[in-house]
Amino acid sequence: MLKVWGRVNSINVQKVLWVLDELKQPYQRIDAGMAFGVVNEPAYKKMNPNSRVPTIDDGGFVLWESNAIVRYLAAKHAGGSLWPADLKVRADADRWMDWATSTIQPLITPVFWGLIRTPAEKRDMAKINADAEKIPPAFQVLEQCLEGRQYVAGASFTMGDIPIGAFVYRWSALEIKRPAMKNIEAYYKRLQERPAFKKFVMLPLS
Repeated sequence: MLKVWGRVNSINVQKVLWVLDELKQPYQRIDAGMAFGVVNEPAYKKMNPNSRVPTIDDGGFVLWESNAIVRYLAAKHAGGSLWPADLKVRADADRWMDWATSTIQPLITPVFWGLIRTPAEKRDMAKINADAEKIPPAFQVLEQCLEGRQYVAGASFTMGDIPIGAFVYRWSALEIKRPAMKNIEAYYKRLQERPAFKKFVMLPLS
């Protein structure tokens, strides 16, 4: 059985659990990271020298980096759907996965850590608010992309929606000011119709 190392409150682990549930694939999850430790143990570092989560072992094939794991599982189990058969649609989905990591993650992470993982008495609210103001211009790119589209790569839900959807939830759940973006708001409502999204992504931030 496929094994997944990672804690459920990690956004990167959530991507993997979400895709596995969409695929109806059985797996065993092992808590790892932060309070659970494990990631600095020699056996884990042999699998993933970065000492981060998630890591998977699929019958002896070890893989880390959440987006790479999502791509691998989608290609293995969902060719023609989560892994689009059309090369251009697949490249479009792939593009948005990379964009989530290169553009959105660096903007949301300091705000998330400032508000959620920093004790209230130690928070620098001026910096947190300044960082939060940098997020909407980036999300405006997604807002424009979703004009006339149901999902990031077109009419169908694909692997590209998994990293994007995880960050849309995190942005929506943070107690910060957000301008109205009708396309993203409609997209977020569509994602909430997916049981796996609600089960593995829409968790209290911690």
